[in-house]
Amino acid sequence: MKSEIVEAFSQIAKEKSIEKELLGEILEGTILSIIRKKYGKADNFDVFVNIDRGEIEIYQNKIIVEEVQDSVEEIELEIARKVEPDLDVGDEFMEIVDPRSFGRRLIVSAKQNLNQRIKDAERDILYEEFSKRVGEIVIGDVRQINRNEICIHLDKTEVILPRHEQIHSERYRRGDNVRAIIKSAEKSSRGLEVIVSRADPQILVRLFELEVPEIYDGIIEIKDVAREPGDRAKIAVVSSDKRIDALGACVGMKGVRIQSISKELNNEKIDVINWHMDPGIYISRALSPSKVYKVIVDHHKKKAIAILSEDQISLAIGRGGQNRRLASRLTGYDIEIIKEIEYRKIIEDQLAVDTAQVDADEAEQGVAPSMTRIGVSEGEVALDSVAELTPAMLKKLFEGGFKWVAQVREAGLEGLIVIPGVGQKTAEKIIEIIYNQS
Repeated sequence: MKSEIVEAFSQIAKEKSIEKELLGEILEGTILSIIRKKYGKADNFDVFVNIDRGEIEIYQNKIIVEEVQDSVEEIELEIARKVEPDLDVGDEFMEIVDPRSFGRRLIVSAKQNLNQRIKDAERDILYEEFSKRVGEIVIGDVRQINRNEICIHLDKTEVILPRHEQIHSERYRRGDNVRAIIKSAEKSSRGLEVIVSRADPQILVRLFELEVPEIYDGIIEIKDVAREPGDRAKIAVVSSDKRIDALGACVGMKGVRIQSISKELNNEKIDVINWHMDPGIYISRALSPSKVYKVIVDHHKKKAIAILSEDQISLAIGRGGQNRRLASRLTGYDIEIIKEIEYRKIIEDQLAVDTAQVDADEAEQGVAPSMTRIGVSEGEVALDSVAELTPAMLKKLFEGGFKWVAQVREAGLEGLIVIPGVGQKTAEKIIEIIYNQS
């Protein structure tokens, strides 16, 4: 039979982009719930919904008996034979049920239930869609501005830009176009909540992918990002192709690429640096624009001391400690900054203490004071005990005055490449071996 309900909800399904098969399942489930309310059970009922033709068919399967005990599952032989004269006791009889027999109250309840289930289905569809789009940059227009959030219209859906995901220096008005990254999609009591962000570091990554073809193609990789939204950011990049300068590609001709990204983020200042596997060199670069004299790294505690001349200290720290703070987040090391003069004083004091202690110990043992003070602790690992270092490497290191693993770590890549006969590749290989053996 033709049903206005099916036609009406078929139109809703089109508007909400719900598949016909799903709508059919929802309608079937709703009708079965009406049957349960009317008859107390629905085991012997079959419901067929044809969305294309707008029809609902309901069949009640009954057993033919002489005397009816259960009117829901049984029918008298005399009544059944009025429809089909050849039927007998024990046969099955299929009775067509008119939906209008359910009564107005149950029909109204069914419509409400159907509406709710369609809303739930729509929410599930949108949840699946937006869950797959997390991390994607989208553009929407501002519909409503509240104290703690902004409602943005996106693809016929309202998404939320919370205050903590906004760039603090930006102001928005109704109708403004906003570019943001989809951060999460969650089901809640209020329905589907899609959260977008302009403060998340990932929006910077996505903007670089859009602006720099070499990043999108995978030639240049973004290693780390640190941001203070709207103020300043640091991003570390590395190229897999030696012919391509990662830093130059990201900045672009006359800075056009970096300026475009900065403008999109309310003129946020962006420092692009070349990533390096050596933490000392990496930290030194992360503290740019300052020039670092030396970096001492504690790999186990993830701490580092950056030593700079007095005129570079303020640059390294930055306004309100911002430069040091961003460098720490970027590299993953807690960075302490000290003046070069203070470092030299500490070294001199420590050397004096160590020398006095060694002389005292040797005097107690009746041994003449040592002529060489290398400043390494007892149990330090000697370079010639590291199996991966080749004889040629060891020879060059010994000629450069290196005998201990600690000395190589402290010197870093920059300290090794100054050794005669040690090039960039050899120095990098030595550094890699030293780190791996620990």
